[in-house]
Amino acid sequence: MTASNQARGGATVNVLNRMEAWEAHLILNLRLWCEGPTGQHHARQDYLNALPAPEAERAWAAFQRLTRKILCTAPRPLVRHDVGCNCVGSDECVFVHLVRTASDGHLNDAALIATLLTGPAYAEHIALMAGEVGSTLRHIHDRQAQSFSPANAPNVVRLH
Repeated sequence: MTASNQARGGATVNVLNRMEAWEAHLILNLRLWCEGPTGQHHARQDYLNALPAPEAERAWAAFQRLTRKILCTAPRPLVRHDVGCNCVGSDECVFVHLVRTASDGHLNDAALIATLLTGPAYAEHIALMAGEVGSTLRHIHDRQAQSFSPANAPNVVRLH
């Protein structure tokens, strides 16, 4: 990869701790997946820990299909930061924006965003996959947020 490709896709444009939790989780899953079998195992475990097994396997398969499709059809390598890095690169941000837009139901806009990562021939298909991945991650994080709500905590007593 040339230095110009690295600069173009790896420029820091955000940080993980300033993003919504599900978006940061999506980036971490992408980074882990790109690390290879060990990282993929850890990312898959996140799904298995958060969802019933059949649903987790479907969600994990959807994430893998999306990631593979983008990486296999991209005109240049996807640039990412290290798993432990708090920085978010521009390619990673585009990935999150694609998934967010698609899971918000704006598939035409998501397809346009997908063309920043891949060729236009694949953009609509990628937008549909991104919508599924985003909806699942949002569902996981919404459920986790509800279960950790202070109002639902059994060890909290309200006096007034």
